[in-house]
Amino acid sequence: MRLLLRWAINALVLLGIPYLLESVRVDSFYTALITALVLGLVNALIRPVLILLTLPITVLTLGLFALVINGLLFWFVASFVKGFYVEGFWAAFFGALLYSVFSSLLNMLLLGGGERRAG
Repeated sequence: MRLLLRWAINALVLLGIPYLLESVRVDSFYTALITALVLGLVNALIRPVLILLTLPITVLTLGLFALVINGLLFWFVASFVKGFYVEGFWAAFFGALLYSVFSSLLNMLLLGGGERRAG
């Protein structure tokens, strides 16, 4: 149940990003749901591999290169999800930054700080 709530929260955050960045567009709530699902899958499957492959430059930049990876993955998802548009790298960079910050905050506020219950 928590997974579905997180998915819905992430979709709502995606719907709010175009109000803060004109260069990001989401056509509908259905598109936001699909995009949130694809972003979750990409972040779970592809992002760890990219972080591992770029570990030297990530360490050299004190972790800031991870933000670049997030932006590139955000832009990558926009390239094949219909109805989700990002106009360039900087829009993707700031869109991914806003998406992660607001998604994390809303998930913490609405679903708790991540405490796990036994049983």
